[in-house]
Amino acid sequence: MIFRRAQNVTRDRSGIFEVGKYAKGSGQFAVGKEKRKRLSMRRIIIGSCLLALLISGSATSVINSYAQDPPARGRKPHEVYTLGTEAKLGVVTFSHIDHITKNRNLAGTAPMACIECHHTAQPVSEVLKHPPLKTAWPADRTSTLTADLFEKDPKAPEMVVCRDCHSRTDTKPKLLPELPQIKLEEGTALITLNNQQAYHRNCGGCHDEIVKTRTDASPPTSKKCMVCHKKAAA
Repeated sequence: MIFRRAQNVTRDRSGIFEVGKYAKGSGQFAVGKEKRKRLSMRRIIIGSCLLALLISGSATSVINSYAQDPPARGRKPHEVYTLGTEAKLGVVTFSHIDHITKNRNLAGTAPMACIECHHTAQPVSEVLKHPPLKTAWPADRTSTLTADLFEKDPKAPEMVVCRDCHSRTDTKPKLLPELPQIKLEEGTALITLNNQQAYHRNCGGCHDEIVKTRTDASPPTSKKCMVCHKKAAA
């Protein structure tokens, strides 16, 4: 406690309390300065506590801001997807990271563009240049999905995956009123693009084209089912 006795304490102009003794017969305090170490320590402790409270409040504010507005950077694409989990021939382990980081486009000169699979992730004006494609998501989309956009722009439209539009035959798609249909390349018959059709036409079609046009790569074609499909060990 700073004060020893109320009648034995005075204060100088700087606001520092000093301890002294009353001088008999003078009616005045005979003030003797005591070492101020204890008082200084108390000030340091009080100052430290106040600083800690300020820092704590600032940290809380930063944390709350981070939660409401996450940093632009930080989103990373999945490296591996397991497809065909209900396929009779077994699941397919798809290396997503290889296709977007290695030279896996048709010409073998660069990684695949995101929209080669995520074809709805571009403005509708671009979609319509590649029939039979006709759907953009969202419909008023103005940006084209790239790895850079996905990683850096937290306001970019939500990622759409295959099954959001191409569900199983007996399941309503998440984003469409019904499964999309296209006409056969020859004739007028319609093909319903469920997830099986979408996967095989996109993945198998790309592999088939590479085998036809290049000699430096030999991905599994659409006729080599068991190269991609693997049944679980018995």
